[in-house]
Amino acid sequence: MAQQGTSSGHPIAVLNNDIVHRLPAQSPMLFAAKKEKNLSFETIAQALGREEVAVAALFYGQAKASPEDIANLSKVLGISEEELNKTEMTGWPDRGRQMEMPPKEPLVYRLFEIVQNYGYAYKAVMNEKFGDGIMSAITFSTKVEREVDEKGEWCKITLRGKWLPYSRF
Repeated sequence: MAQQGTSSGHPIAVLNNDIVHRLPAQSPMLFAAKKEKNLSFETIAQALGREEVAVAALFYGQAKASPEDIANLSKVLGISEEELNKTEMTGWPDRGRQMEMPPKEPLVYRLFEIVQNYGYAYKAVMNEKFGDGIMSAITFSTKVEREVDEKGEWCKITLRGKWLPYSRF
């Protein structure tokens, strides 16, 4: 049996009903099974062999599920593969619809605020290190880690994207 709850001891994330109308039809079903089994994204990610944020993106309809994802989700959530395959999970995601701009949810707003406050600083440093280009959000990975020291708890977010130089034309 998969670990229940979170490794941090905090409650699992559940679906906020205020955003259900902006999510694909399968989201409530996935979150209901997650809640019923008291599974964290960390635990589900281990079962799928993926990162936690990638799994959460599946639940919010921001990523496309592979056949392996469907098979593993079926096992861990107790939803039949047939039922999961009938959803939009294997289709093309409609990314970005889930969020109002600017975001109103405080934590999401703080992430937006980081880019608002430091975006040009990131750009300048990246251009100095890599030249004229952009960091891909397609060929991309991310990870959220918890760190604890004498000053308290810290949230460490790693964003890793392939550097895409602009072409001259």
